[in-house]
Amino acid sequence: MIRLAVRVAGEHAETVLAELLEFAPAGVEEVRQEAGTVEYAVYGPPGELPALPDLRALAGGALVELSTSEIPDDWHERWREFHRPVLIEAPGRAVGERAPVPSLRVRPPWEPADAAREATVREIVIDPGQAFGTGGHASTRLCLGLLLELAAAERARAAVLDVGTGSGVLAIAAAALGYRPVLALDNEQESVDAARENAIVNGTPIEVRRFDLRSQALPWPTEPGGREHETVVLANLLRPLLLELAATLPVAPAHLLAGGLLAAEVDEVAGAFASRLRLRERARRESGEWAAVWLSAC
Repeated sequence: MIRLAVRVAGEHAETVLAELLEFAPAGVEEVRQEAGTVEYAVYGPPGELPALPDLRALAGGALVELSTSEIPDDWHERWREFHRPVLIEAPGRAVGERAPVPSLRVRPPWEPADAAREATVREIVIDPGQAFGTGGHASTRLCLGLLLELAAAERARAAVLDVGTGSGVLAIAAAALGYRPVLALDNEQESVDAARENAIVNGTPIEVRRFDLRSQALPWPTEPGGREHETVVLANLLRPLLLELAATLPVAPAHLLAGGLLAAEVDEVAGAFASRLRLRERARRESGEWAAVWLSAC
């Protein structure tokens, strides 16, 4: 097994990571170093890793060092160390007050359940496999937080369309919060398989399909009764795909939660949805250089 590491200048790290995730959708290991640089690493057998010339071009002037190394046979165990339980707190709970929605605790299957957790915490088990999105990355946490805010503010539970589902964590969380039906889409077969397995493990009824946003017409879930305009769209994607989504959504959804954005990209993406679909920004959340936005038709 090979470890491919890209070390970049800290001030450009988040931009490089956003581009790197297109080459490595399963996610990357992040190590912040004392010299102010950040190292991103991906693991895989020879022939399945991004090409070195591609990575040099991707990092551009931010590149400090590019290296490869062989790693021990226990790399699976080492990889697990980077996937820890994540708690996303429910909004609007005062001391001693019951939250309108549960908090979400997302954990990999090799981590034990929290025996001491409150009844107001909904646990979600996500095995990342070869799919992106376990709750550990800031973009996923931000989207989950906005989903909880939406669920707390709007008691009605509409249909959900999750575009770029990855491991299925957002779709599974939506189903756990009572949204029906939930349709999850991804271009990678590994993600489709992982999302289906994770849905079974969590006992959540979601449908998962393979789908290419750039070449296929977007399917649209409808609730019983055909209230298609009440659909909630989840899109934890990078900027180019979010702009593609803004151009191809067949109708304006009731709500759209968009993540995978750098903070400097939010205005452009929100503007694209506003100009074509008249969606308006309802909330914006940031964590470091990453951001997510809640857009609404009302």
